[in-house]
Amino acid sequence: MSPDHPPGLDLDRLGALLDRERPGLVNGPLSGRLIEGGRSNLTYAVSDGTAKWVVRRPPLGHVLATAHDMRREHRVISALHATPVPVPRTVLLCEDEEVLGAPFYVMEFVEGTPYRTADQLAPLGAQRTRQAVFALVDTLVDLHAVDPGEVGLADFGRPEGFLDRQLRRWGKQLDASRNRELAGIDELHAALGRELPRSPAPAVVHGDYRLDNVLIASTDGGADSIRAVLDWEMSTLGDPLTDLGLLVMYGMPLGTPDSPVSTTAEAPGHPSPAELIERYAARSGRDVSGIAWYTAFAWFKLAVILEGIHYRYTLGQTVGPGFDRIGDLVPVFIGHGLTTLREGLRKG
Repeated sequence: MSPDHPPGLDLDRLGALLDRERPGLVNGPLSGRLIEGGRSNLTYAVSDGTAKWVVRRPPLGHVLATAHDMRREHRVISALHATPVPVPRTVLLCEDEEVLGAPFYVMEFVEGTPYRTADQLAPLGAQRTRQAVFALVDTLVDLHAVDPGEVGLADFGRPEGFLDRQLRRWGKQLDASRNRELAGIDELHAALGRELPRSPAPAVVHGDYRLDNVLIASTDGGADSIRAVLDWEMSTLGDPLTDLGLLVMYGMPLGTPDSPVSTTAEAPGHPSPAELIERYAARSGRDVSGIAWYTAFAWFKLAVILEGIHYRYTLGQTVGPGFDRIGDLVPVFIGHGLTTLREGLRKG
């Protein structure tokens, strides 16, 4: 299949659907390409030669397990468009599997860069990097300030018992990929369960909030701003401090050369974890005194995710560079989680 007709994207059927549902939107034959990245769902850039859009669909061969994600992603992005949270404008949701073989949705294309590594941030320089990461915090505050009921998301999740369910969920994920001894991971899981905090009022939670899940671009005045928050497939109603804990975790340098995990925290100018926490607290007014638990939980969650990738690698089910190093990272994440839970987060 040619690059302009990537697997999972039938451009003729897509064009016919858009002409029928949004007449006048498309003004020429469509071309498309797969956009790399994202956790599991497939993302394509589509163009008629003048305008550009983005199509999101479940992975090939896994329609039933993730079909519901399309409706949820489309719903949350549509709901947030009228708020201060920058999200792409949605064009349509299609749940007719005859078109692309799975449910999908179309949204506007937003220009911007998702920064994943310190090397990618380096050209910005220390000051612009610092401002970009602080903008990431400010946008998270804006997201958590949204009243779910006012934007039609009152039933978007089940906030009661959210943290307990999260712990059980990731514990089951760990059990599903156990094929080696991992010192300390059961201790970390048990300690998190014993010290479960009381959640604040629920909010719309992104679930995977980090620098490479947003698009950053310069404004006309030269300042960098967040143009769009992407990858809403894990979003729900729940404890907003889980988003902050994950952001703080990604703000702690791993010091691992050639890490397959985001290395943006190692870029010159990147704010310290304490600065991220303080900015969120000052702007949101939330009590963040228990953030060490949420950060330790983020270390545990990522350790489980990485162990799952390592497990699939040992079975020969993953291809590409970097997978051979992921197994070595898992004990590092477990160690950080245990240290964070025992000692809290150091200032600085």
